[in-house]
Amino acid sequence: MSHNHSHNHPTLSGKNLLLSIVLNSVITVAQLIGGIISGSLALISDAVHNFSDVISLIISYGANLLANKKKQTKEYTFGYKRAEIIAAFINAASLIGIAFFLAFEAIKRLFEDQHEIKSDLVIWLAILGIAVNGFSVLLLKKDAKNNLNMKAAYLHLLADMLTSVAVLIGGLLMKFYHIYWIDALLTLLISTYLIYMSWSIFTTSLKILMLFAPKHIKIDEVAKEVLTFKGIKNIHHVHIWQLNDHDCHIEAHLEFRENIKLSDFDSICEQVEKMLLDKFHITHCNFQPEFKRDDLKEIIIQD
Repeated sequence: MSHNHSHNHPTLSGKNLLLSIVLNSVITVAQLIGGIISGSLALISDAVHNFSDVISLIISYGANLLANKKKQTKEYTFGYKRAEIIAAFINAASLIGIAFFLAFEAIKRLFEDQHEIKSDLVIWLAILGIAVNGFSVLLLKKDAKNNLNMKAAYLHLLADMLTSVAVLIGGLLMKFYHIYWIDALLTLLISTYLIYMSWSIFTTSLKILMLFAPKHIKIDEVAKEVLTFKGIKNIHHVHIWQLNDHDCHIEAHLEFRENIKLSDFDSICEQVEKMLLDKFHITHCNFQPEFKRDDLKEIIIQD
């Protein structure tokens, strides 16, 4: 069999993530206490959202440490490369669950008698939330471009900042116009936005965990390109999957027209591997050679 590796993605330190955890822990406690004192559901929802972010950031930080420090062993042949994908999945799923809960509470409050909310406290804590989360967003912006786990953490913090902006607007409306139902309405809008924002990360990380082929790769196109190489009669038993958001693997059986030498097989495989890396960004290839072997020749075999 032939195989090929290519790993050129950046290593993340996680220091910015750790600082974000500390900052968000402070704002979570402040908003929760302020929400209880002021009677603002939007402020409490923002605090709960921030608390979920603290948990998510801790998970992301732990996953980042595992992915960077734990190498492959004879027992863990892939190392902990999937830790960050699991973290991204948990983060997105938890945020969706919390958003549904907050939406339910907001709808209940819309149909209840409205009561006065201490808007001054809401306003100042919302400003604090904007400042802290805005700073955290800037810390993680660069890392979020190259890593799904960091992107999940980044989007959590960006959503926190935007919800704090919404809470601030609501606080100003309550203070100057005494529109107290706006608090529940903002909570409902924030929840809807959180679900929309998290869905992409949730589905992407789930597909990676389920070993689905990456979205940008069409297996029929891969097979067509492989069959252009001289001597290859058929490609079958194909599996293509992502190990994480950087590494894409393929394994397949290659049937040859002639009983070629092993050195010729290696030469052809090197050419195929280069093509797959250049055209489809497949970083690891594992091919099994065949000649007049009696087995199924379909691209996808139902195990």
